[in-house]
Amino acid sequence: MKPIHYFAVLSFLFFSKGVAQSYPATKVGNDVDVLHGVTYPDPLRWLEDMKNPEVEQWFKNQADYTTAVFKNVKGIQSLAQEWYHLSTIQNEKFADIYCRGGIYFYKKTLPNEVVGKIYMRKSRNAPEELLFDPYTFIPGKMLSVTAIKPSFDGKYIGIAYSEMGAEIGNLIIIEVANKKVLPQKFEPNYNGISEWLPDNSGFLWPKLATSDSTSPELFMNLKTMFQSVDWTTPSVDFFSKAKNPELPITSSDFPVAFTTEDMPNYVFAGLFSVQNELRVFFAPYQKNSKKPLQWKVLSQVKDSLVGTIELHQGKVFACTTKNAPNMKVVCTSLDNPNWDTAEVIIPEKKEILQEFVKCNDYLVVVYSDGINCSLYKYGFASKKLEKIEAPLSGTFTLTVIDKKKNEVMVKITSWNKAATAYDLDLDKNTFTQSTFSKPANYPKAFDELVVEEVEVKGHDGVMIPLSLIYKKGLQKDGKNVCVMEAYGAYGMSSKPLFDIMYNTLATKGVILAIPHVRGGGEKGYDWYMAGYKTTKPNTWKDFISCGEWLVQNGYTSPSKLGGMGTSAGGILITRAITERPDLFAAAVCNVGISNALRFEFTPNGSNNAKEFGSVSNPTECKALYEMDGLAHIQKGGNYPAILCVAGWNDPRVIPWQPGKFAALMQLYSSSDKPALLKVNYDNGHFTEDKKVTQLDFAHQFGFLLWQCGHPDFN
Repeated sequence: MKPIHYFAVLSFLFFSKGVAQSYPATKVGNDVDVLHGVTYPDPLRWLEDMKNPEVEQWFKNQADYTTAVFKNVKGIQSLAQEWYHLSTIQNEKFADIYCRGGIYFYKKTLPNEVVGKIYMRKSRNAPEELLFDPYTFIPGKMLSVTAIKPSFDGKYIGIAYSEMGAEIGNLIIIEVANKKVLPQKFEPNYNGISEWLPDNSGFLWPKLATSDSTSPELFMNLKTMFQSVDWTTPSVDFFSKAKNPELPITSSDFPVAFTTEDMPNYVFAGLFSVQNELRVFFAPYQKNSKKPLQWKVLSQVKDSLVGTIELHQGKVFACTTKNAPNMKVVCTSLDNPNWDTAEVIIPEKKEILQEFVKCNDYLVVVYSDGINCSLYKYGFASKKLEKIEAPLSGTFTLTVIDKKKNEVMVKITSWNKAATAYDLDLDKNTFTQSTFSKPANYPKAFDELVVEEVEVKGHDGVMIPLSLIYKKGLQKDGKNVCVMEAYGAYGMSSKPLFDIMYNTLATKGVILAIPHVRGGGEKGYDWYMAGYKTTKPNTWKDFISCGEWLVQNGYTSPSKLGGMGTSAGGILITRAITERPDLFAAAVCNVGISNALRFEFTPNGSNNAKEFGSVSNPTECKALYEMDGLAHIQKGGNYPAILCVAGWNDPRVIPWQPGKFAALMQLYSSSDKPALLKVNYDNGHFTEDKKVTQLDFAHQFGFLLWQCGHPDFN
């Protein structure tokens, strides 16, 4: 049905710390959706029209109002400055490291820089040369490099960049020998080059249908384009729904083609989405052949392959959850792939398989018990699995800089241990500190922090892991400010990682609590499935259970407890405070999904229906209503303070998602707690610019600490 709007101008009054303030006016309407016989009111549907000048003005009014409120809150600016100072005592930070054609390419950010520049070295220890400077490339604009990909011979490098935190941007090519930027631009681009062809004759790049981050068509009908290095012909459609109607490609799939040096005579293509199970095709490839590619199926959803696929001498290696919720590594032949009869290379273990990578003669595998990781190598020749003793305990992540060598970079970190990267010689099982890692010397106060790992009984008796970071000598008298943050989606784990923001707050007497809720991957595939679509309520109920445990055990009290959720974690935090508003003093919904019933109709929504569900399905529609924080705000409810954060250039969670939640809280909440909307016009879903990021999170944490009564923020 076509909705009819009946608007009334309303203003709302709240009192905070004895000061009366009026929110900006918000219209309300009579919009409703009738889905499968159930009526769902949506009085703020008009805010979804992001091109409407009235809507733009509404967001500006909210942003100005929130800015004015924060000007009176002490401690925020000094917190951002403290974080920036801590970032300047770090040494340079390296990312996106490749060795191709004997040349090392990488992004490096100096301590006094807010975004990274692209450099190269003609050998590992050769002098460094600057290739691309985002500060000066377009005068007057602050750019950020979102991806790089050198050609296999090192003659060219593709560099993707964007502006003001946007993820949709441009792709340029630099001729490495003379550092010349070629005149061609490839746009609208998403995430740079997917890969170069092994013979270096061209590259494949993802092209979006539009550059409008508010358009529902943004992530629909993506195409992988091919561009030849003769540079005289325009890019052509290589793999897409339009190009390949014989394949089961939907409009919301990301059809991305790629290659690998391991099998240079083939091209591969995946239908990527938020769905974990891999759908991959492959085809023999000959340069300049006029025959259309004959795509064959490499893996389907039923094969339950997750993560990455590696190839070696005609064999395909992959992780599967089939009959192995903690995952196992299996192998099949590329000539005749059959995952039902695949050989089990590494059986399932008690620990969770986190990731695996390939170098020349080995697979390297990381397992985790939820806190600490262990490292193994599998030799292609020996067909044996061997454990490797690492120099430190903690969370491990792997990077293969040169797949032709038996070397892998292992980065090790934990909640209270800054990341250090080591180069692991797999032939000798020896570690040396990497050239691309220079640890910082942080304040001694960080050494006084305690990390505690506990398990909390959930609402249904399931034990929920909970990580705590706090200052030594904590008194369990219920008087501590506690900030609890969780995610719980897509099977992604909240791994123990060193965070200067967390640790700085802990030195100020704040307890940081990280519940490992269902929907994440901390306890394997079954843990993920226990917070997925119809089981999604477990995600916020686990969060609530952890909050209750913290109160019951004297760590904090409801007047001192703040909660945070980011992106998909917006479902968690908005439902936690609408289900148990009495448990929290304040909450932050950071670029978060808060209107799940309408998320399917956002630029990133159709793809995410695979994770959360679709309103077209009666069962999933009912589950989406349960996830919808906006739909559960009750008139006259006594809600905690709420700060919603929107990124104006955010293509993943469009600004009206957190905007509508803040607006309805302003209209319906009967408490004297503020309901604010912070609009980041210099940001998207995130941004590389560390000054922007630090100030943004100083406002978010500062809001929680202010509302929870921390003496430094009032």
